[in-house]
Amino acid sequence: MAAVREALPEERYGRSRDQRADRKLKIVGSVLGVAFLGMVGWIGYDYVTGQDISAEIIKSKVVSDTRAEAHLEVRKEREADGHCTVRALSEDGAEVGRADFRFDQRSERIDDVVSLRTTSRATAVELVACSAG
Repeated sequence: MAAVREALPEERYGRSRDQRADRKLKIVGSVLGVAFLGMVGWIGYDYVTGQDISAEIIKSKVVSDTRAEAHLEVRKEREADGHCTVRALSEDGAEVGRADFRFDQRSERIDDVVSLRTTSRATAVELVACSAG
């Protein structure tokens, strides 16, 4: 009795459709992956180099029922001018004070203790935003 073959001999008639489709999917996936990594790199680079002014509150202190202080550290380009907005919050999270502080010193790093008036006792001070101009 003769043996019956169910499949074609491998490599005899060229690649199968599945192998061609797999190769195309690998190529498309590689191209899309490289494009995605390039986009992420570009966005990251723009984020890091595109900020003219960055700042953070090092520490804060509630001085009285009507005043709070914050130690603000600002990093900027030497010739850039800008301002930062700081706000004080009460225990329930309501805003009890807000102030803008201007920085026009010709320095790349500025450490300053800023004071803001409050309408009632503050429990926290936070940096809202900084911008150039």
